[in-house]
Amino acid sequence: MILDYLKYLFRAGNEHSLHSPFLFDFYLKVLKDSTFESDFSAIETLRADLLNDVHEIEITDLGAGSKLSQSNRRRVKDIAKNSQKPARLAQLFYRIIRYYNYETILDLGTSLGITTAYLAKANKSGKVFTFEGCPNTAVIARDNFRALGIENTQIVIGNLNETLTPELNKIDTIDFAFFDANHRYEPTIDYFEKCLAKAHEDTCFIFDDIYWSKGMKKAWQTISNHPQVTVSIDIFWVGIVFFRKKQPKQHFILRF
Repeated sequence: MILDYLKYLFRAGNEHSLHSPFLFDFYLKVLKDSTFESDFSAIETLRADLLNDVHEIEITDLGAGSKLSQSNRRRVKDIAKNSQKPARLAQLFYRIIRYYNYETILDLGTSLGITTAYLAKANKSGKVFTFEGCPNTAVIARDNFRALGIENTQIVIGNLNETLTPELNKIDTIDFAFFDANHRYEPTIDYFEKCLAKAHEDTCFIFDDIYWSKGMKKAWQTISNHPQVTVSIDIFWVGIVFFRKKQPKQHFILRF
């Protein structure tokens, strides 16, 4: 991954490489915005508490598994350290949702709910459907939402292979989706294609850890090359795609 990151740094551009008004606006007003919103403080205080929580829970891991631990019992602090998105990324998701006023939001991979909290706080009148395979982790996430006063989030517990389609059948369209459930090629593409049926002109999908493995690199290449994807953005840590039909198909590697 270090070599991949060095290649990314060498190739990544900034606003001077962008000729599309949409991308120029996205880069300056969303990607590079560093405003610390009032919503962030409570979430980061909760994150700090979780990073000091030493009690153990039994994990049901239905994804690609942890590269750091083979045990099914983990301390909450270790989950908080290894499974939650860094504040900088979660705050980017918050800005995207707020800037484009996204209302129907999918979070494929709740974990302890820190990243989910950012998605929910970004538009308090929207609805976040968040999917978690581990019941014990979901209990903590639900408690965290309650502590943060979040009421616009629905946790769907169970194997995503079985829960995603029934939930998609209940909604008309997806405005924003974050894919962080299973870091393998086949499941990632499967979830993408299922959610794609609910995408519209202004939808944004974000894929986590696109350099995590050969499978994820292949998945990102497949997704960014998909004919319905018109804008794909590689910021190394995640891949971002839009489906703007009026936009010529382009792929961007941008500094973050």
